[in-house]
Amino acid sequence: MNPIKNQIGGAFIPVSNIENARDWYCDILGLPSDGEILFGHIYVLPMEGPDIVLDSKIFTPENVYKVPTFQFRTEDIHQAYEFMRAKNVQLTTGIENGHWFNFRDPDGNLLMVCK
Repeated sequence: MNPIKNQIGGAFIPVSNIENARDWYCDILGLPSDGEILFGHIYVLPMEGPDIVLDSKIFTPENVYKVPTFQFRTEDIHQAYEFMRAKNVQLTTGIENGHWFNFRDPDGNLLMVCK
């Protein structure tokens, strides 16, 4: 029996300032930002599905995501794109193939929204 499950528990995102990152991610995801910052450097976003763990201890410019490592889901890619544009999020692509677009968080991590 294999002790390692074929299940993702969470994805870490390196961030330079845990409070600012918590507020930014909670704002774009429509989440409450009243959870506890753990150990002074970790904030776990209350997601549906695998957790996203913001971590300021692992942040270095070299650790910033240069490619998306996961995708945020949406039912309406056009509405999601316009929502992010209205929030002045740095969009790095337009809507590609009618299904996805990329953007950067304030630390420069490259992320994706996908239909």
